[in-house]
Order: sequence, then C-alpha cells, then structure tokens
Amino acid sequence: MSTATVAWRSPSNIAIIKYWGKHGLQLPRNSSISFTLSTAYTDTRIEFAEAPEHHIAYRYDGEINEAFAPRVVKFINSLHHEIPVLSRLSLSIDSVNSFPHSSGIASSASFMSSLALSLCEIEAKMTGTELDMQKVSHIARLGSGSACRSIFPVLGLWGTHDEVQGSSDMHAIAMADHAAEIYADYHNDILIVSSEKKSVSSTAGHALMDGHVYEAARYAQARSNMSQCLEALRSGDAHALGRILEEEALSLHGLMMNSSSSYILLKPKTLTAIERIRNFRAETGHPLYFSLDAGPNIHLLYPASIRDAVLSWRQEQLDPLCERVLEDRVGEGPINLIS
Repeated sequence: MSTATVAWRSPSNIAIIKYWGKHGLQLPRNSSISFTLSTAYTDTRIEFAEAPEHHIAYRYDGEINEAFAPRVVKFINSLHHEIPVLSRLSLSIDSVNSFPHSSGIASSASFMSSLALSLCEIEAKMTGTELDMQKVSHIARLGSGSACRSIFPVLGLWGTHDEVQGSSDMHAIAMADHAAEIYADYHNDILIVSSEKKSVSSTAGHALMDGHVYEAARYAQARSNMSQCLEALRSGDAHALGRILEEEALSLHGLMMNSSSSYILLKPKTLTAIERIRNFRAETGHPLYFSLDAGPNIHLLYPASIRDAVLSWRQEQLDPLCERVLEDRVGEGPINLIS
C-alpha cells in the first residue's frame, strides 16, 4: 500500500484525585479522576506504510529525540499482540507539545493519548473497523497511566470505584454527564514556575509507593476523597471540590517528601504562589483553588464566573513569579487533525 497519514491532537489533564502508586502492567492502586484540558496538548502525526521490515522513526518538534525515541519504539513494539497490524508497518512519527516537556504538566498523558489515538486509527483504517475509544484508552494506559483519562471530554475517571458503574482499572470512562454545568468551562491557568526537566521521573515516584510508610493511609484517603469529589462534581459545589483539589495536590508532594528516597519538586516561588492564592480566597470568598502535578508548576482552577476578578489579581500577584502562564480551561477532548 502507499503511504498514508493519521494525526491527532490530544490534551493533557489535571487530576483532581491523584493516581500515585501502581502494580502489574500499569494498573492503579486507587481510582483517579481528572479535568481534560484544552490548550495544553500534544500533536502526533504518523506516516505509515506496509514494508518488508518493521521500522519506527520518531521525532519531537522536527528533530530526532535520542532520549525519548527508545521508549516510543519499545512501547509500540510491545503492542503487537494488541494491534497486530503494527508488526508489518513502517512508521514515521512526529510529535510536538504546546507546553514545556517534562515540567510536571502531564506531557506523557497528552503524548501517549495522542499516540494511542493515532495507532488505533491506523488499525481501524487497515481493518475497516470503527475507532474504539475504550480500546484507545486501554492502549494509552499501557503507555502512561494518566493518559487513559485524556481520551474523554471534560472529565475522565480511571480505576474501579464502587460508586461508579462501568469503572475499570483497564481503561478510563467518560464522566462529563456526572458533573454540574459549572465545570464544563472551568478555567485552569497553568503557572509555569520552572520549565526545567524534573529531577525525578513520575515512574520512579510511583515505584517509591511500594512499602511507603503512609501507603495504606494514602489509598484510604484517595477512596474517601473520590466519594466526596463525585458529590462535589454532581452538586456544583466549587468550594468543596477546591478543598479536595488542594488536599490531593499537597498529599502527593508530601508522599514524595516522605519516600524512602526523599525528593522535593516544589520551588520557593511555588510556595509563595500558594500563600497568595489562599490569601486571595480568604479575602474575597471566591472559589479559587490550586492543584499540582508531579512538578513545581501550579494549576489555578476556578469557575468562569470569576474570571475577571481572578485575571487582574493573577497578573499582579502571580505572573511575576512565573516564567510564563498558559491560560487553559476544561475542554472537549482529542481532535482528529485530518478528518
């Protein structure tokens, strides 16, 4: 066959309930739920053709990426039993992010979800079948756990939870229909305090949860917080959701600091920003809250109704602490860039 092309844009996400700790083949120790974002995304384009020899080439932002390419090749080769057609193809893969790579904004989530979408579309084209989003989420999970949630608009939940019918450790499920309208266009300003590559990878951080002194307590906390989170999402109680956002974010970083190989990803300016956010909330009563991924950068979350008040204050009080600010909001999920 002649060369054909698929291309997908897939967003990052910000977890409300954090996934930290895994077992088996990318299976979570606790369920997690996240907002799907809009402007923090990865574009992945794959040119493919049948070839005598299976071959994979990977470029990031137009250049060969010596550090990351082996991971991409290894991942795709591990999928031959999941997507058999890949074994007879030559693949030329290009990806680019709209935000700094490896800085704690879940770049693996956006990349692996866009890659999974592209690979599953190749399978669909070659077999004459429909694109199966549940399978896409499953494939994305194998590449990066949090990536499986980016497949769905507004909210994605991953991991079995007693209160959510259809929830699974194997793939994420859509949760937009379980949330009040206030969250459909929730704002998420990403304050990039530092774009430096993280000193410890998320993979290494997950591994340190095995035998962690607070392991059992953390998973109990996550289960309890998920129940409260689901109620806050249903009711539209932004303050209740915000309290969970902040508790989960600080618990995540507390677990890193208390690991057997302790490490700290927060920066001094991160802590300054947190203090200012809490002061603003105390003074105004506005439901402005923060979250953090595994890095120093702050996700500032709030409803669209207080956008004007937050923007003027943020530009004065928080922007000077940052290298840049990426203004984002809850979004509609991946986009097919060709069809």
